[in-house]
Amino acid sequence: MEPASFTRSPSLTRFPYRRGLSTLRLARVNSFSIPLLRQKPLPLRNSASLILPPRSIRLRAVEDHHHDHHHDDEQNHHHHHHHQHGCCSVELKAESKPQKALFGFAKAIGWVRLANFLREHLHLCCSSAVMFLAAAACPYLVPKPYIKSLQNAFMIVGFPLVGVSASLDALMDIAGGKVNIHVLMALAAFASVFMGNALEGGLLLAMFNLAHIAEEFFTSRSMVDVKELKESNPDSALLIEMKNGNVPNISDLSYKSVPVHSVEVGSYILVGTGEIVPVDCEVYQGSATITIEHLTGEVKPLEAKAGDRVPGGARNLDGRMIVKATKAWNDSTLNKIVQLTEEAHSNKPKLQRWLDEFGENYSKVVVVLSLAIAFLGPFLFKWPFLSTAACRGSVYRALGLMVAASPCALAVAPLAYATAISSCARKGILLKGAQVLDALASCHTVAFDKTGTLTTGGLTCKAIEPIYGHQGRNNSSVTSCCVPTCEKEALAVAAAMEKGTTHPIGRAVVNHSVGKDLPSVFVESFEYFPGRGLTATVNGVKAVAEESRLQQASLGSIEFITSLFKSEDESKQIKDAVNASLYGKDFVHAALSVDQKVTLIHLEDQPRPGVSGVIAELKSWARLRVMMLTGDHDSSAWRVANTVGITEVYCNLKPEDKLNHIKNFAREAGGGLIMVGEGINDAPALAAATVGIVLAQRASATAIAVADILLLRDNITGVPFCVAKSRQTTSLVKQNVALALTSIFLAALPSVLGFVPLWLTVLLHEGGTLLVCLNSVRGLNDPSWSWKQDISHLISKLSSQDPTSSNSSNSLSSAEPSH
Repeated sequence: MEPASFTRSPSLTRFPYRRGLSTLRLARVNSFSIPLLRQKPLPLRNSASLILPPRSIRLRAVEDHHHDHHHDDEQNHHHHHHHQHGCCSVELKAESKPQKALFGFAKAIGWVRLANFLREHLHLCCSSAVMFLAAAACPYLVPKPYIKSLQNAFMIVGFPLVGVSASLDALMDIAGGKVNIHVLMALAAFASVFMGNALEGGLLLAMFNLAHIAEEFFTSRSMVDVKELKESNPDSALLIEMKNGNVPNISDLSYKSVPVHSVEVGSYILVGTGEIVPVDCEVYQGSATITIEHLTGEVKPLEAKAGDRVPGGARNLDGRMIVKATKAWNDSTLNKIVQLTEEAHSNKPKLQRWLDEFGENYSKVVVVLSLAIAFLGPFLFKWPFLSTAACRGSVYRALGLMVAASPCALAVAPLAYATAISSCARKGILLKGAQVLDALASCHTVAFDKTGTLTTGGLTCKAIEPIYGHQGRNNSSVTSCCVPTCEKEALAVAAAMEKGTTHPIGRAVVNHSVGKDLPSVFVESFEYFPGRGLTATVNGVKAVAEESRLQQASLGSIEFITSLFKSEDESKQIKDAVNASLYGKDFVHAALSVDQKVTLIHLEDQPRPGVSGVIAELKSWARLRVMMLTGDHDSSAWRVANTVGITEVYCNLKPEDKLNHIKNFAREAGGGLIMVGEGINDAPALAAATVGIVLAQRASATAIAVADILLLRDNITGVPFCVAKSRQTTSLVKQNVALALTSIFLAALPSVLGFVPLWLTVLLHEGGTLLVCLNSVRGLNDPSWSWKQDISHLISKLSSQDPTSSNSSNSLSSAEPSH
């Protein structure tokens, strides 16, 4: 593995932290002097975990034991270590000339190596803390003649364990012209030593380090660790060797192992029991039970049989399958999850951007105020310059302010965004950045597409009805089995035109054609009109008493087909025939025109299970305005709307109409708007909405590209969860900022007034930081709309005799939609 190279960042502590079987090095980073996200994200092949929030970066685990050492020139020195025990040096990259000079000197005398060694061993930091605490306890436990000698012994051993790395890091920061919490803490500690309070300075550093170890623990717990996802993706795939251009039977196979990156779309792969599906694919032969829990959080195993689509990363629990790759590895579900999750942490929310701009100036102001207290205190308040037995000196008070006012707690306030992203990811919800949560919390309206979003999208063809231009036919002759010639020809043409489509109507037509004895049809040319239909030149259908010839075919909405007829009288006759249809207007209709012969295709769609509960939750608990935007006709749209509980419906909309509606609603409401869809015709509306949400399993590539939130599970129960999570996160961030400012004030004021010693100031300061971390970790819990909802859920559970009925449709943590 390649070493993780990164820009030198201010640091007091870098300690190993074990998670599972991997040893991760924690690098202290101050967001105020070098904003974390100015650095480029680690490449996928190098990063074992996500970028942490501003206070730290978690570097990848290092396992290989080898040493690469080379020089590009006299100044660029590359020194790479890999060890099984995680004991590898942290390369300090000097940027300015003073930093380069200091780094060269420190490296020459072994300072860098020693600092790396000490900061990478957690037990040494803990040992130093124990020694300083023992030294502080000596006056109470040890006979008086031995107190001084024991204290000196403990400090002589303990101080270098934390002071070596602290001094190097502080000097590197100062040489680079940076002032941050690590510089402030080091200055306070070493100033205490020079003033004769070595024990207090040592306690300061030890407690600072221990507090940050705890902080790193809570921070790492709040992050999505994509390392397991990366490791679950196999390095190779079993590529089946074709025989005379055909796929052999599953019982008579020959295959070879190839790198997963080289698998091409259309390749056939063997997936055995216990193996991981390498790329997104479709089952070609065989069947198996698979699990996608690590991808979407869906715990229930799924049955995969011929024709089913399986995402890359799914685990085969039993059975053998031959699958056909539908996407290359770079575009597969697993790789997209990893990329989107990492990018989500790289897209900073508004608060984080403000902290990046504000932080370094704030640290400089703290230094100026501390200097003012140190030098003006003796004149204004009659404090002694140095501490005496009767009164703490102005320098001591200034050091207390320097420590107490450090913006550590403010720096970790945005950690709540990271926990929210992690919580959503564990529910199979991917956010394209923390800023999405801010936008989502500001929304007052949600608009749903109908087909494939509110409904299953699994349209079924109920009947095919010739309605215009067919000789010897009348409107009373309707068939659902496609035996007569006209229906067979119409279905053959429609299936050929829709082959390979992702549109629900197209899929329904193609599925209905399977297993039927239809004439061969070839599409010569093709043109698509988003939201309306498509036209094609087809070859292969034999008209009555005629040979095969090229024919013009069009498939789409009634309005689209009638617009192709030049005569208004013909258009009116077609519309009258549609209105006179025996099936009425309760079904979804698509019209096919082949050489001026029009056939009506009747399709049926059903609302998704649990949708009515989702709509009720968004209305009653989220207080959102809920509407439907659809391209379907009034009757079909209102049939679904009445079933799921939507009272505001806009029908017969083209993609540009949906776009205009979204813009108008956002302008009129004065707040944000959420658009939930999945098709290519929803893409303009998804892009224009404040927040676009798509069902990733069935969404088009265009819709996924413009959306802000991807629901990996094939249902919309994640929509209310996202809204509640955004509001919870906004509340947590506000609480974090309040906690941070309060902790700074409570630590700074007593310190300046001389009421508390320096080590207690550090304890108060770091205690506030830990409180912010702990409060942020609450974001991993499922959100609730209000305490009233919690009470209502509790009452329903207590009053219910059936324990299984306690799963309310309002439960945000429910993994399955209610039926």
